Amino acid sequence: MRGTPAFRRANLAFLCAGFATFALLYCVQPLLPGFTGAFAISPATSALSLSLPTAVMACCMLVASAVSEAVGRKPVMVVSVIVSGVLTLASAFAPNWESFLWLRVLLGVALCGLPAVAMAYISEEVDPTASGFAMGLYISGSALGGMGGRVIAGLLLDWGGWHWAMGGMGLIGVVTALVFWHALPASRHFRPRPLSWGGLASNFVMHLRDAGLRWLFVEAFLFMGSFVTLYNYIGFRLIDPPFNLSQSAVALVFTLYLVGIGASTLVGGLADRFGRRTMFWLMLLTMLAGLVLTLPPSLPLTIGGIALMTFGFFGSHSLASSWVGRRAQSARAQASSLYLFAYYMGASVVGALGGIVWSSFGWAGIGWMLGGTLSLALLIALLRLSRLPPVGHG
Repeated sequence: MRGTPAFRRANLAFLCAGFATFALLYCVQPLLPGFTGAFAISPATSALSLSLPTAVMACCMLVASAVSEAVGRKPVMVVSVIVSGVLTLASAFAPNWESFLWLRVLLGVALCGLPAVAMAYISEEVDPTASGFAMGLYISGSALGGMGGRVIAGLLLDWGGWHWAMGGMGLIGVVTALVFWHALPASRHFRPRPLSWGGLASNFVMHLRDAGLRWLFVEAFLFMGSFVTLYNYIGFRLIDPPFNLSQSAVALVFTLYLVGIGASTLVGGLADRFGRRTMFWLMLLTMLAGLVLTLPPSLPLTIGGIALMTFGFFGSHSLASSWVGRRAQSARAQASSLYLFAYYMGASVVGALGGIVWSSFGWAGIGWMLGGTLSLALLIALLRLSRLPPVGHG
């Protein structure tokens, strides 16, 4: 229940877990130029340190959820965050690029144990009237980690090189993991089930048969793909005329993630009061409005538009992820893993397509492309999800 010591401890734990997961995953992004010089590799090869663990994490989530059904939510999450911190710390001592890349791949395997299981834990252990707030706080930690990992690693790179950057992030990951282990209350409502691969496939089929869950998975693909594409190519837009910003100035755009930290908690709390169906389509509309503001050649409008997109995205993710956990009547970890699989596939597929569109049609093309994906997401929210017959809590 909201206000109890256990509720406060769980919120602290998931804030730390969200921070650790995304800080360790994204901390290599500002280090890519350092890798190209240190290992004599191309920029495209250096980017594998981010793309490979992300892809591996998305795929392994489908299996990690089944493991948590058998051995418990907390053990899987604790092992995930501790091993992730240790692997990041070990990568600081990698003697060559191949060994560094293998450690990053293993990191993707380790990280998969937290996101899908966290959603299932919250839906099982947190009172339904407070689950939106709890999920919002976890996603706020994710936003803080995604931003903080980039900033801290970049500062450590300038101070002592990539070895110090990875070592520092590894230490932060281990400490954060220990806080998570200590603070997270043990599961009270979890009931273990024997590990069955046939049962895993059946659970996936069961969730995909639910129309509401299917639409939520599609929504995750669309809004995550739109958000990642915006941040992938807005830098090119701001460096080119008429803005002509420097690289360092463009880098400050990532601080707009702070908007997302507030959005997740605020929107999650509002949804507990006014309903997630209404708040969800309003967040998608906010994303679309933010996109429109980036189209004119005006720096204040563009920055305001990015902020709106960021607010709407984190609000949408907070609502959709908690909705999946509440709508799934059983095997919630599998439902969460399917949601996150669609979420990360959206980042991969739409983000890659955005590169082709940018090269061919510039920012106007990106505007039309993302306008289409977000309009489709909004229509689904209004015409399908808002009229969805409830199942249980969903």
